[in-house]
Amino acid sequence: MMLLHNYCQKTYRFAVERFHAMWKFGVKINAVALVEDDFLAFDVDKHTSFEYEVELLTVMLVVMDRLVISFRFNGDDERIGENALLWTNDKGESRQFSFADMKRYTDMTASYFQSLGIGRGDMVMLILKRRYEFWYSTIALHKLGATVIPATHLLTKKDIIYRCNAADIKMIVAAGEGIILQHIKDALPECPTVEKLVSVGPEIPEGFEDFHAGIESAAPFVRPRHANTNDDISLMYFTSGTTGEPKMVAHDFTYPLGHIVTGSFWHNLNENSLHLTIADTGWGKAVWGKLYGQWIAGANIFVYDHEKFTPGDILEKIQNYHVTSLCAPPTIFRFLIHEDLTKFDLSSLKYCTIAGEALNPAVFDTFKKLTGIKLMEGFGQTETTLTIATMPWMQPKPGSMGLPNPQYDVDLIDHEGRSVEAGEQGQIVIRTSKGKPLGLFKEYYRDAERTHEAWHDGIYYTGDVAWKDEDGYLWFVGRADDVIKSSGYRIGPFEVESALMTHPAVVECAITGVPDEIRGQVVKATIVLSKEYKNRAGEELIKELQNHVKKVTAPYKYPRVIEFVEELPKTISGKIRRVEIRENDQK
Repeated sequence: MMLLHNYCQKTYRFAVERFHAMWKFGVKINAVALVEDDFLAFDVDKHTSFEYEVELLTVMLVVMDRLVISFRFNGDDERIGENALLWTNDKGESRQFSFADMKRYTDMTASYFQSLGIGRGDMVMLILKRRYEFWYSTIALHKLGATVIPATHLLTKKDIIYRCNAADIKMIVAAGEGIILQHIKDALPECPTVEKLVSVGPEIPEGFEDFHAGIESAAPFVRPRHANTNDDISLMYFTSGTTGEPKMVAHDFTYPLGHIVTGSFWHNLNENSLHLTIADTGWGKAVWGKLYGQWIAGANIFVYDHEKFTPGDILEKIQNYHVTSLCAPPTIFRFLIHEDLTKFDLSSLKYCTIAGEALNPAVFDTFKKLTGIKLMEGFGQTETTLTIATMPWMQPKPGSMGLPNPQYDVDLIDHEGRSVEAGEQGQIVIRTSKGKPLGLFKEYYRDAERTHEAWHDGIYYTGDVAWKDEDGYLWFVGRADDVIKSSGYRIGPFEVESALMTHPAVVECAITGVPDEIRGQVVKATIVLSKEYKNRAGEELIKELQNHVKKVTAPYKYPRVIEFVEELPKTISGKIRRVEIRENDQK
């Protein structure tokens, strides 16, 4: 309890410091509109002497409520020249945008979209990869009160048809590349709600509007008098579960405020930061790390627009552009640590965070040994913002997600709804009896049944399982569907994966359960071998890996089945698709 109390005090002090910095900046540019003026009268000492049980949840909400800032840039202000977005690509091109540039271009884009008939409540799908037009379009659609639907460029005709009809999409804005445009054209006859197609180039085929010609000729933007309410849907993601069609996760217009903690606290950003989050804009992680929280913190966002992920190229960009902050899924860091880092000057890199999947301690230890930087883990979902994290003032425990973000009332409960004790496994839930917290989704769009299934009786059920230690730190076990039940034991995939990752033969692995007549299920490991061990793939290495797991963790958790593969099935965001492995095993 004392640790949690101290954590909350530090959180509040940190928030106050950031607030005062933002206040000074706001006064300087004459651009601050605060919902309440009395915040500055708060007694810091008084407001850090509270009891954890009373104030933990509310204190951060108070702080964030007062960080509603409206930027009204004018030509006389020195802030105008400050950097907002540094875009680069794998062709050697680069372009630095200031906040003033983004204000101008998003206004132009909003006016252009208005001329195409887009307004409040209209659904617009963006298939823009890492093109800077994604930022133009997203902010422009927010200004109009329309709904942004980011999507990956890997969508096929079938995927596009489903999304257009499920959400009544009115317009598609896409990167002008042959295969993307072809899939859209093929889908169009079966998408009756789509009225406009826009290409940002280089290809502008027949039937598509020219984005850049459109914004250049657009009239001066006049914001609609009533563009939106806070309850309107601002952003929606299609997210796949283990079964059925993708769900439509709808967020309201308060969602960006939920990411203040993400950018200012977890990423530890300020106006001198150059932050790189490695994510395609079709994945929810893009708005986690490449938009809302980062710009609220005043950071410059670094974007590397590339076709193929190459670890050496990423390291070279960090070196050449002096990136100060990096966030990526564990998959990326696993590849980075297998590079010869001595070839790169990474001295500009000061802070690194990790999310998307649980962090294996072996990756944490290796990266720290090579760079001196501790990886600070975070957890959340498409339905939430940052929910659990290791904050800058906390000592990371390798493999732990950290402590709950006070923005959310997080709990672990068993199948009977009882809050579990330290050392016990339970499902991660968010209690909402006091109201919907900032950042939590609005609903699964047009699916009341699914919404009620996940969120009812004042509790949102994440579907993820964890346990907590005596200090309150949470440790990820796996998706509720991924937990393996073998001979009466409950085995989380992550703990077996972590054990395997400490063996030099293993670059990546995925743990799944396979049916067994005697035990119900047995543990299976699907493994990508390092170059040095690929010629050893066989029974001898299988035995060696099994014995290794028995020594590192409880013997009953060892994989009785091991398969060596060249690569693991993954989503566009880099998450391992264990469900695909299970499905293939059933064929």
